[in-house]
Amino acid sequence: MLTKTGRSVLVWGVLGSAALTGAVWLLGQRLHVALLPDQGASWYYWKLPEPTVWTRVSAWLGYAAHQVASWWLIYLAQTRVRRYTTGLHRLNVVALAVNGAFIGLHVVQTQLFYDGLAQDVSIFSSQGSVVLLLVVVLLMENRRRGLLLARPAPISAEVVRIARRYHGYLFSWAAIYTFWYHPMESTSGHLIGFFYMFLLLLQSSLMFTTAHTNRWWTLTLEVLVAVHGTLVAVMNSGPNGLWPMFFFGFVAIFVLTQMHGVGFSVRTRWWIAGWFVVAALAVYSWRGLGRIDEVVRIPAVEYLLVAVLAALVWAVARTVRATRR
Repeated sequence: MLTKTGRSVLVWGVLGSAALTGAVWLLGQRLHVALLPDQGASWYYWKLPEPTVWTRVSAWLGYAAHQVASWWLIYLAQTRVRRYTTGLHRLNVVALAVNGAFIGLHVVQTQLFYDGLAQDVSIFSSQGSVVLLLVVVLLMENRRRGLLLARPAPISAEVVRIARRYHGYLFSWAAIYTFWYHPMESTSGHLIGFFYMFLLLLQSSLMFTTAHTNRWWTLTLEVLVAVHGTLVAVMNSGPNGLWPMFFFGFVAIFVLTQMHGVGFSVRTRWWIAGWFVVAALAVYSWRGLGRIDEVVRIPAVEYLLVAVLAALVWAVARTVRATRR
């Protein structure tokens, strides 16, 4: 149960994230950079045609410092705090301040040098980091809410324990790497993405608080990827583009897995599932029923990755145990 203090923390955190997004939009009006023509799906458009040593160093040093600081705070929380409270620990306040400072640094870095990490790494690495975060959440929550229709997958308790113990480091990397991948541009797609990143950074700052583990809050963070993915797809390719694949793909995961962990009644879950089927059939009747396989692409990839990740963690754990013996 989320206390009044926990609700207050989340409300102010969300409002702060919205205010930061507004600041990104405002400062983005100052950016006037000549960019190369778009070259396809694997091309990241928002990067300098002629990067310099300083444009690269500014992005990578900012990212590295932010990442190390975040990992260090997670380590301190796990070794010195180790208990949950309804309010904020002193370390939470420090984490919020650190993330706020690095957000400010990235704003300045964009204004002076523009480029993010995108100049040197693939766009798929940024997208993949967020997908990996979502997959690890599915793995971590397997025993509590199941993987398919409230039925748990046969994943060992040891694998889940390892994922829960170390997930903070991985989630921190996914959020901070994606955050520094992009320049702080003011396009609609950037603003939606940065708002989502600010919420993830807020979540990482709330470690060992009851707000951090509130089921409705964590579900919201999971589901927002459907909103982000759908809106960006519409903006990039219009109403005839791939937005249904993102919308129905991520909502399918909600119906199959995520909605079973927040106490919905059986009747409510059937009602949600029914509306999902009706909406999908309606959209694909217009789009073409021959393309309805798009609905299962994202769930198939994520559930397959859960199995692969669980096997990898299990293999590494067994190898480490054998080596110690």
